[in-house]
Amino acid sequence: METNAVLADALWRAICYSSVCQLHLQDNVLLSQPLTAEHLKKRPSGHWGTVPGTAWALTHLALAAGALDGEVGLVPLLGAGHAGVVQLSASWVTGELGRLRPDFGADADGLRRLSCSFPDVDGLGAEVTPALPAGAFLGGRLGGCLPFAQGAALGAPGRIVVPVIGDGECETPTTAAAWLAHGDLTEATVLPVVHVNGFRMGGPSLLGRLDDDRLRAYFAGLGWKAEIVHITTGSQAEHATFHAALWDAMESTLEDRPTALVLRCIKGWTGPVALGSQTLLGTPALHKTPLTNPQADAEQLAQLDDWLASYRPSQLFDTYGRSRGPLAEAVAQVRWCSLPSARSSTPSAPREANAVSFASAVTGIVRQHAERADFLLLSPDELASNRLPGLAGEQWAHELLAEEVLLEWLAGWTASGRRGLLVSYESFAPLLTSGLVGHIKQRRLEGARGLPSLNLLLTSYGWHNVHTHGDPSLATALLALGAPGVRVLTPADPARTAAVLDEALDSVDRVNLIITGKHTRTRHPEGYLAEEQSHGLAVWSHLSDDDEPDLTIVTAGDIPAVVATEAVDRIRDRHRCRVRVVNLLDLTVLGAPSVWPRGLNGREVEHYLGAHAPVLVLTLGHPTAVWGLLAGRLRRPVDVIGWQEPAGPLPQRDLARTMGMDVAGVERAADLLLASREVVR
Repeated sequence: METNAVLADALWRAICYSSVCQLHLQDNVLLSQPLTAEHLKKRPSGHWGTVPGTAWALTHLALAAGALDGEVGLVPLLGAGHAGVVQLSASWVTGELGRLRPDFGADADGLRRLSCSFPDVDGLGAEVTPALPAGAFLGGRLGGCLPFAQGAALGAPGRIVVPVIGDGECETPTTAAAWLAHGDLTEATVLPVVHVNGFRMGGPSLLGRLDDDRLRAYFAGLGWKAEIVHITTGSQAEHATFHAALWDAMESTLEDRPTALVLRCIKGWTGPVALGSQTLLGTPALHKTPLTNPQADAEQLAQLDDWLASYRPSQLFDTYGRSRGPLAEAVAQVRWCSLPSARSSTPSAPREANAVSFASAVTGIVRQHAERADFLLLSPDELASNRLPGLAGEQWAHELLAEEVLLEWLAGWTASGRRGLLVSYESFAPLLTSGLVGHIKQRRLEGARGLPSLNLLLTSYGWHNVHTHGDPSLATALLALGAPGVRVLTPADPARTAAVLDEALDSVDRVNLIITGKHTRTRHPEGYLAEEQSHGLAVWSHLSDDDEPDLTIVTAGDIPAVVATEAVDRIRDRHRCRVRVVNLLDLTVLGAPSVWPRGLNGREVEHYLGAHAPVLVLTLGHPTAVWGLLAGRLRRPVDVIGWQEPAGPLPQRDLARTMGMDVAGVERAADLLLASREVVR
C-alpha cells in the first residue's frame, strides 16, 4: 500500500490536470497524441488561480475522511463559487460526477464530454453546485461560508465541518464577524482551511501581506490558533507535512480548541510562469486562465502542452482514461461526507388558539416547536426589544449584532435538515438581500431541494418607528425575483401571526418572510383564517356587502386591516355603494399563477375581487412591489397605498396622513377609483 503522501500527490495532480482540460480542451484529453489547435476550445473560459490550492485541500480532506472510516464525519464546504471547476474535477476523478451524470463517467470519454460541456455543464454550470461533494454551502457570493459552516456544525457531535475559504473572503465583514462570533457557540465543531494565495481577484489580499507571525497573532486575537503550512512545489514531502498538520488541527478542533489551518501558496502555482515578457505566476493574471488564445498562438499552445504534461497524466490514467496505480488506490480510499438533509418526522404541536398579542403568539409557537429539539432561534440583539424577552437565554436562542452572520448560521442549520427562525427589524433586514438571493438561487438546484425553509420574522416597520427605521426593501427585492419558493406573509393580528409562523416552521423549500407588528393587539374574526391559510386570502364578510361589489379594498398587514375596518362604512355611506374587503395573508397571491403557486387565476380574481370592481390595495410595503405582482392583469381601475420614503422625520400620525394610510386617505383613494369606474362605464 502506498503512503498517504503518494496517494495525495496522485489525486491532487489528477484534479489539477482535469481542471486544465476543462478550461482548454475539447479532445485529446489524455494527450495520447501530439496536442494541436484542433484539440482546443476557441474561447477558453474559467478560473484557474484558486484551483491548485483548493484541489490540495479537497484531496487531503477526502482522504482523511476515508481514513476516519465514519468515526467522525469530515464535511468539506467550498466558499468560492469560482472553485466550481475544482469541484467538477474532483467529482469526475472520484466517480461522483459519473454517478450523478452517467455521460461524465470516470474515463477518457467522460472527461472529453465534461471538457466540451464546460463552462455550461447541463444543470450544474461552472460554479460550485449543491449536487456535488463540498457544495452544500448554498451561497454564491463571498463571505458566508465560515458562518454557514458554524450553523451546520452547531449541535452536531461527531461532525467536523471544514469550510475552505480564501484570503479574499476573509476581507468581508461577514467572515470577519464570524471568527469572533464563534466564541458564542457551543458544540459547533468547525475547522476552517484558509487558502492564502496572496491575492484576491484583482490585487494583493490583506491576509497575504501579513508574515506568519502577524498572521498567527491576528487569529489568536480572534480566539483561534493558526496552523500555517507553506506549499511551494507540491512535493510529496509537502503533502506529508500538510497531512500531519491536518490531523493535528482535527485533534485540536475535537478538543474544543478552535484551530484554523492556513494553506500558504502562490496564486496559480503549477500554471504558466510567464507569457512572453509578462510575469504570470504570483500575480492577478492567473485569476482566470492566462492562456486566452492557444488555438491561434503557437507560444500559448506550447505552454499549454507543457502545463498539461507537468501533471504526468500517463502515470495517473490508463489508455481508457481510468485511474491506475496510486490514483486508483487514492480513489478507493476517498470518502465524501455531506450534511444530513433528513427532516424530523415528529408532528408539530397544535397552534396556540388564544394569541392575544404578538408576544404571546410568537412565544407560544416558538416554544412548541423548540420541544422537537431541532430548532434554532436567532436575533440581532433584539429579542427583548421585540417583546420576546422570555425567549432570550434559551439554549436554542442566539443573539448577535451581525445580521449576515445570523442568516448564514440559519442557512447552515437548515441545510443539515433542521428548522429555525431569524427575528429582526424590517428596517435592518435589507442587509440580508444579497445572501437571501444567493440562497434562493441555489435552493432551486439539484442537491438542495427538500430542505427546511429559511424563515424570517420582521417587526418594527416604519409606520410605527423613527425615520431611520423605515425600509421595506427586502420584501420588494424578494418579490421581484419571481421565485416560486418566496412567501411574503402579512398577518393582520396575533392569531394570524401564530398560524403563519406555525406553518412556516414546518414548511420546506421556501423563504418565508413574515411581516408583523410587535405592538399589534387588535383581533379580527378567526373564522376566515382557514381559508386565508389555504388560499392566501379571504373575503371578510363581516365588513363586506353580499352582492357584486362596486369597490374592493384589499388589505395586507395589521395597519391596513385596521384602517380599512375604520374606513369601510364611511365609504359605503358616502357613495351609497357596495364594498368588499379582502384580507391577504400572502402577498404573492396577487402575482401571476404561472409564477407564483398561490397566484390568482382569472376565475379566482372574479371570485375574490369581483368581476369589474375597482381595487384599492393597502400594503405595509412599497406600492411598487404590488404593482409588480399585478403587472396590469386586473384590467380595471387600481390604486395602491403603501410605504413611500418621507422627506424627513414625521410623527406617526403625520406619516400615515402623508402616505394616505389613514381613513381620510383611503376615502380619497376610494373617491377617485369610484369616479374612474363611472368614467369607464
